[in-house]
Amino acid sequence: MGRTGSCFDNAAAESFWAVLKEEIGTRFWPDRATARADVFNFIETFYSRSRLRKHIHWGYLTPRETRLRYRQDQALAA
Repeated sequence: MGRTGSCFDNAAAESFWAVLKEEIGTRFWPDRATARADVFNFIETFYSRSRLRKHIHWGYLTPRETRLRYRQDQALAA
C-alpha cells in the first residue's frame, strides 16, 4: 500500500484482498478471534505455501518457494 492516487503502489495489496475474498468469502464469524484465526490459516497454508504465482517471470512457483530460492541464490553469491 502506497501513495494516494497511485494505482501501481496499491496493486499488490488489491490483489491480495481480491484473492482473500475469493477464497474465504465474505461471511460472518462468531467473534474476532475466529475471524483472525481463519485469515491467518488462509495466509499461512494457502497464500504463502501453495498458491502459484501466475507469471512466467516467477517460474510458476509459490511465494515461499520463490523466497527460498532467492535466499539460496544470495548464499551462493556470497
